[in-house]
Amino acid sequence: MAIKITDECINCGACEPECPNNAIYEAAEDWKFSDGTTLSGNVVLPNGKTVNADELQEPKDDEVYFIIADKCTECKGFHDEPQCAAVCPVDCCVPDEENEETAEVLLAKQQFLHKE
Repeated sequence: MAIKITDECINCGACEPECPNNAIYEAAEDWKFSDGTTLSGNVVLPNGKTVNADELQEPKDDEVYFIIADKCTECKGFHDEPQCAAVCPVDCCVPDEENEETAEVLLAKQQFLHKE
């Protein structure tokens, strides 16, 4: 399951530098799949969606920090727990019920995002 940031976010920014996948962005910030990953050019994501990893994407939220579910691995392959949730002072980094994934799927996504 990916993590999401709720609207209780106070925009402190503590979570953003903790994400090993660079899946967290400041409110209203454009983003790319290639940010903080080895992805480049046209790629097929593990969910089957085809994207250009270097193309700017629209922000997911204008008010608070947001997490890109296609880049979130709950820190699997890096840490024992999601680091965004561990450092959030207001506990607004919570499981995203709309993006449930098994540990195996999350690890496969982590390897996909960080190919050697």
